[in-house]
Amino acid sequence: MKWLSLALATYVGLVTAHGDHAIPHVVGGRQILAELRARGVLRSHNHHARHAEAAPATSQNSQRLVTRQANGGNTSGECGKGFGSCASGYCCSPAGWCGNTPAYCNAPDCQINYGSGCDALKKPSGTDTTNIPRPLVGTVAYGGLGIYDCVTQGDIALTFDDGPYKYTGDLLDIFKRYQMVATFFVTGNNIGKGMINDRTKPWAGYIQRMIAEGHQVASHTWSHQNASQLNDDQYRQQMHYNEIALADIIGYFPTYMRPPYSICESNCQRLLTELGYHAIYFDLDTEGYLHDTPEGAQIGKDIWDKAVGPANPADRSFLQIEHDLQYQSVYNLTEYFLKSIQAKGFRSVPVGVCLGDDPANWYRKVSKDVPTVWPPAGVTVATPTGTPPTPSSSGSPTPSGGLKVSTDASCGNGVTCQGSTFGNCCSVHGWCGSTDSYCGDGCQPGFGTCSNAYLFQQLGRIIIRLKLLFNICFPHQRIHYVCFI
Repeated sequence: MKWLSLALATYVGLVTAHGDHAIPHVVGGRQILAELRARGVLRSHNHHARHAEAAPATSQNSQRLVTRQANGGNTSGECGKGFGSCASGYCCSPAGWCGNTPAYCNAPDCQINYGSGCDALKKPSGTDTTNIPRPLVGTVAYGGLGIYDCVTQGDIALTFDDGPYKYTGDLLDIFKRYQMVATFFVTGNNIGKGMINDRTKPWAGYIQRMIAEGHQVASHTWSHQNASQLNDDQYRQQMHYNEIALADIIGYFPTYMRPPYSICESNCQRLLTELGYHAIYFDLDTEGYLHDTPEGAQIGKDIWDKAVGPANPADRSFLQIEHDLQYQSVYNLTEYFLKSIQAKGFRSVPVGVCLGDDPANWYRKVSKDVPTVWPPAGVTVATPTGTPPTPSSSGSPTPSGGLKVSTDASCGNGVTCQGSTFGNCCSVHGWCGSTDSYCGDGCQPGFGTCSNAYLFQQLGRIIIRLKLLFNICFPHQRIHYVCFI
């Protein structure tokens, strides 16, 4: 831990996180120090403001209070903590005023504790999912601290959050042209787009295309609320509502999810285990949400090139994050990334594949049987061209001593995790993986690699906890926050 203390003292600075006002997560595993270096440690404090709305003048407040009390409901006055709720069916805006237009009601900003009309509280039509069985099957961890890294070397899992949106159809066209795939972390009703299973909108059709064309569909909750600001019932509702809408579209709902803002404290971690979800983070953030201009898109390309450019498919993999809300991410960055994947000899796969999970475990049945094979019949996914280079001498050590590489995720007694599809670390309990549960305390170096990934993840968590002492964050488009420690 002396090394960890030194690294902390050296590198702690301005950390970009997918976080809101509570505890954010920084990128995990091997990318922490690389990200800090790539960003020059210090980043500008400039931020994008929340949407503007015309708030009533302060001088009118007392008269409005009298009026709303006389009328039996608050339809245009102040609301929120210290002011109370709006009238039934009305919304409490992020600025703390009652109204019933999109500026007041759109998720995730509408204050759900003070306005019953908020989009986040509207239940979608479809079969209730609360009593669907949720067995915890497979070797991929459920709930807990989450997953930051792929385990299958040579794989790149591109992921997109917050959609579907107006650019998503074109994004699917780009992937189809390159015969590559992604994982879409779908949000059910955010930024005023309406419910994803509203058939008067294109969203359901996009989600059906995702499944048909070999992409993985995962959950990003119903309305992108901050988990740290929700009670247990509210959080379950966020998950169940998205399940209902997705099952109404494709007949089943996912077991994979990404917490909005990458915030998932201990209570959220417990609930995700209860609900049977894998919490998926990332180890490569190309920052399209921060730089949505033609000039700014170059920053995302530079981040990608610094990470993927020198990487060897024989001993590296990436779990990347972007958003299909951003124009430049869709029309500029995506094709650049796909060409790079082709040129470097990596394989484009869904998250479930890069984690070595059986496709039968990716979804839970509601009205239709879940897919059990990937890619689906009739879908061709591009394979790496040529023969991937062998690992460099600075890469992970190769198995020695006649050990067999694990084929069932178990390790020990002559079986090593090194080179397996499940991760290179052999846990204290004899299972292969790549998170700190496998690579940290008790990791068995005789049957795999107990790498510095664990130390990097611990460094990230110390940074997160130190943030509690200072609690200074700067918002970026209601999606990510920059936190100064």
